[in-house]
Amino acid sequence: MRVVVLGAGVIGVTTAWYLAEAGHEVVVIERQPAAALETSFANGGQISVSHAEPWANPGAPLQILKWLGRENAPLLWRFSADPWQWIWGLRFLRHCTPARMRANIVAILRLALYSRAALQALRTDTGIRYDEEVRGILHVYSDEKVFAHARPQAALMREYGCDRVIKSAAECLAIEPALAGSRVKLVGGTYTASDESGDACKFTEALAERCARRGVQFRYGLGIESLASDGERISGIRLTGGELLTADTYVAALGSYTPLLLRPLGLRLPVYPAKGYSATIALDDDSIAPSVSLTDDQHRLVFSRLGGRLRVAGTAEFAGYDTSLNEARCAALLARAFTLFPRAGRRAGAEFWAGLRPATPNNVPLIGMSRYRNLFVNTGHGTLGWTMACGSGRLMADLVSGRLPEIDAADYAP
Repeated sequence: MRVVVLGAGVIGVTTAWYLAEAGHEVVVIERQPAAALETSFANGGQISVSHAEPWANPGAPLQILKWLGRENAPLLWRFSADPWQWIWGLRFLRHCTPARMRANIVAILRLALYSRAALQALRTDTGIRYDEEVRGILHVYSDEKVFAHARPQAALMREYGCDRVIKSAAECLAIEPALAGSRVKLVGGTYTASDESGDACKFTEALAERCARRGVQFRYGLGIESLASDGERISGIRLTGGELLTADTYVAALGSYTPLLLRPLGLRLPVYPAKGYSATIALDDDSIAPSVSLTDDQHRLVFSRLGGRLRVAGTAEFAGYDTSLNEARCAALLARAFTLFPRAGRRAGAEFWAGLRPATPNNVPLIGMSRYRNLFVNTGHGTLGWTMACGSGRLMADLVSGRLPEIDAADYAP
């Protein structure tokens, strides 16, 4: 079967890989000149099953209200006249109940665990390298209330197969000695030894090369004007320049831009862009930076060692499709990084980046067939696109091929 995948980020490329592995003829369309140049370019670098708690939780509405108007807030909501922002926000509030939070955690965990195992198998089979570190992820806390909130969440995750365990402040220092120089006092942490980190961009570029060797055709530098429909099926894709590209099946993996493409077809995906920021700090021989990937839950930041670089990333800014850099938010990344790690490399040369993460109100991605029988979607992964990429691609290949997936796909059906 001929399948066209729209988008060459980490989700699109892993989808193409598993579709090709299943025996399909695959074409990937990407508006950029190469793979992984948008959301996958400079993210936090974590394969973080332990990040299964969604943003929508019982304490979120009050916390967001406290952050309103703060340019450096971990989550910043910029009110606009965009009705889709308001619709998304109301759906977000509906998920801020204990019962829905628990159900969403379970759905996120199921896919994240499956995906991490798929990544490990792919790495073994291909020998692919991407500055990966298999040292776990350490969540650190400097606030007793935030730490107290993490305890029951860790217990719930352990119940469903994630090895996230509570650690004392002393144990956190033993796991990551670079924290000994921190200017804030830690009160404790949680540690997930099976989690990983690595450069999503390097991974995606390398996997795209392997896809091409298997016969996947990548067509870069092409924008998508629209999808043409014929009753219950998609009949083709109109590309910039006027070309009509046809296939048996189509997979939309355009991240935050997926709902914009599908709305003219009457499809209303609950996906809205959440702008994330990152700073990449060059390390030298005198740097004292973490080797274990860390998460600072209080500030919604992650820290990952990627070869000779330290990646600091996080926060969420709901400002539509604006990708411009906000100086206050960039400064907040460095301020927290050098508070925790005062000798963490060359501050003056830090490289900043911002990208749009496709967020659903409950952080559960959308993977499956639309109401058009030959149109599938693979989007809505929010901050966990890198974590869920291989599992999502594999799940999509099973659904397109008509095979029974290894995990229940019902929770992710668009």
